Amino acid sequence: MDKIKVLLVEDEETLAMIIKDTLEGQSFIIHTAADGEEGLRLFFDLRPDVLVADVMMPRMDGFEMVRRIRQTDKHTPVLFLTARSAINDVVEGFELGANDYLKKPFGMQELIIRIKALAGKAFNFTEPAPKEVTDFEIGNYRFNPVTQRLSYTGTGAAPHADTEMELSHRESEILKRLCENRNQVVNTQNVLLDLWGDDSFFNSRSLHVFITKLRHKLAQDDRIRIVNVRGIGYKLIININ
Repeated sequence: MDKIKVLLVEDEETLAMIIKDTLEGQSFIIHTAADGEEGLRLFFDLRPDVLVADVMMPRMDGFEMVRRIRQTDKHTPVLFLTARSAINDVVEGFELGANDYLKKPFGMQELIIRIKALAGKAFNFTEPAPKEVTDFEIGNYRFNPVTQRLSYTGTGAAPHADTEMELSHRESEILKRLCENRNQVVNTQNVLLDLWGDDSFFNSRSLHVFITKLRHKLAQDDRIRIVNVRGIGYKLIININ
């Protein structure tokens, strides 16, 4: 494997230098930025294989930086480093399009293993990709995974109900897999490895949160169900009258 190009966005100068010195001795090319604004600029200049970013930073935090990146780049793996551990913070990071999450303090070997796992996914993106379906019909809904928009096309919508919704990156990726495998079980482990980078219990709970959100957004058509097949995964079912 070629050297892995990593952009590290970290405002703690000492920690950034320790990570840089350690990883450069392990077949990595490391570029650093001290805040989110600099990180955003360098990301589009360098096009790294993996982005490693702190959450709490001056000028622009990691969440906002990744939100802006994901507007145009859906694929580059992102690993958040943070001292924050609240479940809402973790879920927010994943919703924005993060692939992994490492809580400070952490061991350098664990960081290296996680970056290498994410880099493996990044290199796979260089392979020719099959032509993507750009529109799915889900009962009275229409879903575009490219624009990440879900539209209600039926009549009799509930008062004040959203007829068009913009999904988060992770919501869109999960719904796309369900649509591609309609009436079939989508394996939980495969989704977690693809979108989170590992299939830990904690990430499994996060996936369930996203499934619950999707059920709510599809609730205007009572023919649509996302069924939990216990111990295996989830299945999208549309009952036809």
